[in-house]
Amino acid sequence: MTLESAQDSALPESAPLPASTGSEWWRTAVIYQVYPRSFADSDGDGIGDLKGIESRLPALAELGIDAIWLSPFFRSPQKDAGYDVSDYCDVDPLFGTLDDFDRMLATAHSLGLKVIADMVPNHTSDQHVWFQEALASPEGSPERDRYMFRDGKGPTGDIPPNNWESVFGGPMWERVTRPDGTPGQWYLHIFDTSQPDLNWENPWVREKFEDILRFWLDRGVDGFRVDVAHGMIKQAGLPDYTPPETGASMGGLVVDDSVLAPAIQDPPAPIPDPPYWGQEGVHDIWRGWHDVLAAYEGDRVLCAEAWVDPLEKVALWVRPDEMSQAFNFGYMFTDWKAPALKRIITESLKAFTEVGAPSTWVLSNHDVVRHASRLALTADSPQGAGIGPKSPGKPNEAVGLRRARAATSLMLALPGSSYIYQGEELGLPEDMELPDSARQDPTWFRTHGEKYGRDGCRVPIPWEADRPAFGFNHTGDSWLPQPADWGRFARDAQVGVPGSTLELYTLALRLRREHLLASGAVQWLKGYGRSVVAFRNGDITVIANLGKVAVELPVGQVLLASETITGGALPTDTTVWIRS
Repeated sequence: MTLESAQDSALPESAPLPASTGSEWWRTAVIYQVYPRSFADSDGDGIGDLKGIESRLPALAELGIDAIWLSPFFRSPQKDAGYDVSDYCDVDPLFGTLDDFDRMLATAHSLGLKVIADMVPNHTSDQHVWFQEALASPEGSPERDRYMFRDGKGPTGDIPPNNWESVFGGPMWERVTRPDGTPGQWYLHIFDTSQPDLNWENPWVREKFEDILRFWLDRGVDGFRVDVAHGMIKQAGLPDYTPPETGASMGGLVVDDSVLAPAIQDPPAPIPDPPYWGQEGVHDIWRGWHDVLAAYEGDRVLCAEAWVDPLEKVALWVRPDEMSQAFNFGYMFTDWKAPALKRIITESLKAFTEVGAPSTWVLSNHDVVRHASRLALTADSPQGAGIGPKSPGKPNEAVGLRRARAATSLMLALPGSSYIYQGEELGLPEDMELPDSARQDPTWFRTHGEKYGRDGCRVPIPWEADRPAFGFNHTGDSWLPQPADWGRFARDAQVGVPGSTLELYTLALRLRREHLLASGAVQWLKGYGRSVVAFRNGDITVIANLGKVAVELPVGQVLLASETITGGALPTDTTVWIRS
């Protein structure tokens, strides 16, 4: 072993114990994100559906997860892949029917899997009946007050109410036309023009959404992942806002660089939240939702997608009377460097434990470059920009997969709850060669091709190497084209194959349960040097070598290794679990 470094000395000997209040299943759960249109297609139309999901649930149960989170399957014009909802209490025909949902839910529960639905409360589709009624109603009417309508500036009102820029590019305001053909008011849309923001200061909106929650809770869902949980409330007066030039784009959100790599440098002075993110008033909304879920039997979960910084502020979303979990984006975007990872793990456990919540861990989802590619990038790739044929600094696939396997092996040894994005258990990389003609992400169109967007992580996943569409369906159709060589990643090509990524995930999840790692605690180990992350959790020693020099391993039984180990030394970009 190397001598103890200054970095080691700066770390606490142990990180805080994870919160353990109550018996809530979600405190230690591994939750698998299903992106319905890309998971499994039962009818061959090229778009995944609920029957397809149901047919593949046994495979997820075999993997060893605890719950599935379904990205939106509600009725929608699909301008933003279902995140533009036109009816929150019905299933879009693309995905099936309410009966299909009920059967899928029953099958999941019979397999011991919880089901979490994705709720999208910041905005609706412009095709939602509420917005259509608002357009048909006069200015200043109760129907208009459901959304963020404002008069324009200037003598003729032809200047938007403020200078806010949409997450998807372009202005955040769209002007409507009155019935007589004259220009009218403007409405706010943080995202696409087809996604008008609701007015969450309006009690009517709050009451309607609580009814929507009850509709799905009555059907038996086990909770909700909440889209844009840091949004909804806007600063009074809607003041102009210019993002700081030093910020980085997070799904279009401009935030301080410390979110991307919070452990690389001492955090700078906090930058105030944009006037449309992280306003204090959102917490009252979540207290109301908490009360709705608390009225139901069993432990129902609320998970916040809250892109705010620092971690201490993220933790405000998961105080005891608000939400259950919040995604740990600081961890997701930490550089593949040992000092950075040590610090973000310590800070995460501290911040969430202080409010009685479990920390969450996540490396990929439907909005970010898959970590099997992201961890090997050699050039900047701001969140939301994506990677395409002309992107600089494309990753080496072998390096990316090696780091992804090591990163996941490290993540699944941490106490708390972890999230897995569909296909990462197969080692899927980002699809970086999608033709421009196939792209469907609104970001691509609203930035006029300056940003590739998120399509590369949303390509339908492979199940069977020698079947049409690699088993995604029986026809070979696919709403986004699959790379021709993805048969090598197919599930049936990995089942039972020693050393495959699928078998690595399956083993890690089994050992995680058997050794109670999710309810354990991190005790940092010294003496491994600056390029190594080393800790104990219960009876397991976890060592991840992020450096270029092999690391001598302690005596003990190797239970898991992300790569082959020879000669008692841990090679670069490899994680090992040892029982001593």
